[in-house]
Amino acid sequence: MAERQHKLQAIMISVPFQGHINPFVNLALKLASKGCAITFVHLQHIHQKLSKAHNSDDLFSEARGSGLDIRYTTISDGLPLEFDRDLHAEEYWVHLFREFPAIVDDFVGTAIEADPYLVPFLVADTVYAWPAAVAEKYKLVNVSLWTEPALVFSLVYHEHLLKERGHIPCKDDQVQEINYVPGVESISTNDLMSYLSETDDILLETLSAAFKGVKKADFILHNIVHELESKTLSALNKYQLNYAIGPINFYKNLAANTISKSLVSESECAPWLASKPPGSVLYVSFGSIAQTSKHVIEEIAYGLLLSEVKFIWVVRAGIVSFDDDTNVLPEGFEDMIKDKGLIIPWCNQITVLSDPAVGGFLTHCGWNSTIESMWCGVPMICYPITYDQPTNRKLVVDNWKIGISLCDGKSVNRKEVAENIKSCMSGTCSKSLRQEAKKVKDILQNALEVDGSSDRNFDQFFNDLKAKINDTATSE
Repeated sequence: MAERQHKLQAIMISVPFQGHINPFVNLALKLASKGCAITFVHLQHIHQKLSKAHNSDDLFSEARGSGLDIRYTTISDGLPLEFDRDLHAEEYWVHLFREFPAIVDDFVGTAIEADPYLVPFLVADTVYAWPAAVAEKYKLVNVSLWTEPALVFSLVYHEHLLKERGHIPCKDDQVQEINYVPGVESISTNDLMSYLSETDDILLETLSAAFKGVKKADFILHNIVHELESKTLSALNKYQLNYAIGPINFYKNLAANTISKSLVSESECAPWLASKPPGSVLYVSFGSIAQTSKHVIEEIAYGLLLSEVKFIWVVRAGIVSFDDDTNVLPEGFEDMIKDKGLIIPWCNQITVLSDPAVGGFLTHCGWNSTIESMWCGVPMICYPITYDQPTNRKLVVDNWKIGISLCDGKSVNRKEVAENIKSCMSGTCSKSLRQEAKKVKDILQNALEVDGSSDRNFDQFFNDLKAKINDTATSE
């Protein structure tokens, strides 16, 4: 009987939010296609949401049927399943920061002992603070996956510089230019991530701890293409090994895996879109987490009516408040729009954005939504709400010229909304936006072709990973 060969095993754990789960799933498929065994870990409450939305208990059953070695498992985050993590978001972040690491530590130790013929390495979300300690304890090569643009990564990475110059916490009433961060062109304090303006923000506290750990990571993967953020990535490479391997959501030649990653059941939009002319529909969505006010929802609603543009609008539960979702839209709004608009609770976003009828995307600029719009060549109207979204808006509007802002200031009014919608969809700047969006689309899609920049970078990462694991094993 032939002796079993040792095999690389990726232990993969993402942050439990949609924009992080999507790239993690595709990265798992990509690594498995390279011959790795995968232990993909979902938190139990996320698994419960997936099962409820899609009536499936195994995210990778199809991929495994095609021969990929992916073991799908769940662990508790230490809280009861009935605990409302959305309603108590800040409390949940504190728990993930302070209590969850011990649970992960136990799980990783058990996973390593389960099969002595597997050679494990860790693939964890950069946002977590525990990977460096766990990797060190179990002598694992540590791969950190950053799911947002390199610009946001670099600003947090250089947090100490921002603090030294007095730009953390940044003051809302004092707009200043920041021009001293390596690899980052001048950026206004208005364009910094929202959590940098708070003195006691739990997200900033956790990210500060996470980035102390990420500076010990062996490899850092970025969900972007090198061509779009080359200066920032080149500067980061002076410190550590960074690889632009995106857009991860669109990796080619992966095994069939049609089971949806969405945590919410999806509405079917194709029949409605089929009856609309090419480029005539504006898609409106503020993602899976971001919340805004009822006033903003009303102004956007009336702005849509004034613009006379056809639209699909995702008005999800929790868009204003997680404990009060009734009466979000203006009274009688759905009667006013008739066949001009379609209101839905959720959808398969990439299917909608890739439909020929869709000509624009009014978005909160979450990175998952942004990169999907870029992949489809759809110009954006940007209304950033929180987290990294203001910084993503800067890239979209100022750097890449593939979108416009919904409003000039912080207030939203229906007249300005209508004017900017018309401008994006058919007005003076529409042609320029579409031309630039086509260029960016080509850059992204070419990067994933054979010998494209992301294809080469992934192969380089994987070769470097194998070499590092061999060196680590030899030195023990």
